[in-house]
This record gives sequence, C-alpha cells and structure tokens, in this order.
Amino acid sequence: MAINSGIPKFPSSINSLHLELRKRVQQYFDDNNISITGNINLFSKAILLVTAFLAIYIHLLLFTPVWYWAVLECVILGGLIAAIGFNVMHDGSHGSFSKRKWQNKLAAYSVNMLGANHFMWNMKHNMIHHSFTNVDGVDDDIEVGFLMRMAPTQKRYKLHKFQHLYFWVLYMMLYVFWIFFSDYHKYFTQRIGEVPLKKMTTKDHIAFWAIKVYHGFVFIVLPILLVGWLYWLVGFLIFTLVAGFILSIVFQLAHTVEHTEFPVASLDENKLPDEFAAHQLKTTANFATKNKLISWLVGGLNFQIEHHLFPKISHVHYPAISEIVRNVCKEYKLQYIEYPTMRKAIGAHVRFLRQMGKYD
Repeated sequence: MAINSGIPKFPSSINSLHLELRKRVQQYFDDNNISITGNINLFSKAILLVTAFLAIYIHLLLFTPVWYWAVLECVILGGLIAAIGFNVMHDGSHGSFSKRKWQNKLAAYSVNMLGANHFMWNMKHNMIHHSFTNVDGVDDDIEVGFLMRMAPTQKRYKLHKFQHLYFWVLYMMLYVFWIFFSDYHKYFTQRIGEVPLKKMTTKDHIAFWAIKVYHGFVFIVLPILLVGWLYWLVGFLIFTLVAGFILSIVFQLAHTVEHTEFPVASLDENKLPDEFAAHQLKTTANFATKNKLISWLVGGLNFQIEHHLFPKISHVHYPAISEIVRNVCKEYKLQYIEYPTMRKAIGAHVRFLRQMGKYD
C-alpha cells in the first residue's frame, strides 16, 4: 500500500467530537470542584516508588545480599524503573502531575535518573506519538525495524511469521536499546524516524551528555567497583530485561491489538481519514480497567483511551472520566475498544502479531 511521506494533517470538523468530549469532561471537573492534575495519592505514590528504588539500589551495592535475595531485588528494581516511568515521569512530562510547573518538571526529569534523555522522550512521545498514533512512517512507537511488523503498511518478511513467538525476547531488550542505542541514534541523526528533531540548545546538548555519563557511572562503573564485574552483569541484565518487558508490553497493549486501526493519509491532500478524537479512539485500546492493582502500578495507562484524549489530565482521574468518554462513544456510534483483563489484552496482541506475520 502506498503511504504519504511527511507529516499528515487531520481534517476539520464542524461538529467536533473532540470539542464535545472536552466540554463534558471539563463539566465534570467544574461540578466536582477538583483540579485536573494529580492529588495527594499521586504524590505519595511518587515518593514511595522513588524511595523504594533508591533503597534497593543502595542495599544491592553496599550490603551485598545473598544471591537469591539479590536476584529478587533486581527483579523488583526493574519493576520500579517501569513504575516510576509510568507514574511519575509520564504525568510530569504531560504537565499533569501537579499544578506547579517546577513539580511537573521535577517529575518529568525523573526519566534522566533512569538514564534516558527527556528531550528525546518528549519529542518522540508527546509531540509525535500522541499526535499521530499508529500512523506508519510518523509514529516511531510502531517502528521496530525489520525484526517485527507492527502495521499493515509495513513490509512483511518471512521471519515475521514467528514474531508472535519471539516478541517476548525483543520486548525485554527495550530498556537497554533505549538507553544505549535509541537516544544516541536520535541525537546524532537529529531525527526521530522521518521527523526532524526540534533544534537543541547548548543546554540540551550538555544535559544529554551529562545524563549519559551519570548513567554510565551509577549503573555500570560504580556497581562493578563495589560488587565485581560478574555480579554487576547478572544484576544489570535482570533489572533491565524486567524493566524493558514491562515498559514494552504496557505500551503495545494500548495500540497494537486486534481491533485498533492504522490510518493512512490520502495521497492527494495528505490528510488522515478522521478528526483527532475519532483517530485516537480508533487507534487506542484500554485493558484491565477494573483491576485497581494494575491501574496503580501502570499509572493509569490501562486507561489509554482517556490518556490519549486528555493527556494533560492526571491518570488519577481516568476511572471517573472514562464513563463520560464511553457515553459519548455510544452517542457518536464509535467503538470503545477495551479488554476486560490484561490476559485477554495480551491474547489480542499475540493474535495481532500473528496476523501481521501471515498476511499482507
């Protein structure tokens, strides 16, 4: 299938679905006299997650626990990296963590503590993925290279026939790939896929290299000095593979499942077929929204529909506004894609990968 190059546009609409959704959701906040940003529950969770991360890191390096306990702590450390990304960095990056800009900035830059570069993340996620979800050639989240086929318009190779079997291993590599390759590739090419990076200031360049030096010292050099090369390598592999898989699977369940669409812009005008809100609804799915533990751990990203429609609203409010979105979908006769459990969402993702590997 031929696809347009360049950044596509959304068509205008007189009876805008997006405006109607915004009006009704804003009415909810006005009626209940509450802020759209985070609350004490989110702030407490952020403190708990960061404190736990630091405590386990220090315990592993300075107290050298017995091997089986160290393995468990490394697994937990990987989970905490993902949880901080979901709950703290993500809301902060969207400006929804707090009413105060400095608190949002502090939360957003927690990704730097984990070794990733916020400048790159902000452009890749906030500016590109959220605007052009599942648009092949623009949304970098569905660009995995030749190893996986994540959209119907991507070229199919013979090995894709087995991608529903080997994706588990590739997903584990996300964190390592992100830290040690993806950030550098974006930096040196000054592009994210086909989209040029916005101009980096001197401060941005200094920050990029300072973060990478910090990460190398804190997660590689210092651990090797304190616990030895072999113990470091085993521990590093455990927590990075755990973090990578959790980060990957949560984001993939939101967009690359059976019922989501992959819109293609028209060749003549380079316009997408639906207005922004309808586009987000057709390319995004929710999962396990009744499971409070999963919602707590993944920072409400199982309410991905609400997040894509209202990224500046903190995830603590998604359960409430999801009913509003669901009702509007019924009125506009649009499918509200949702899987009741994470197991069923993973099944839908596996079936999607199998389909992409078998058919053009």
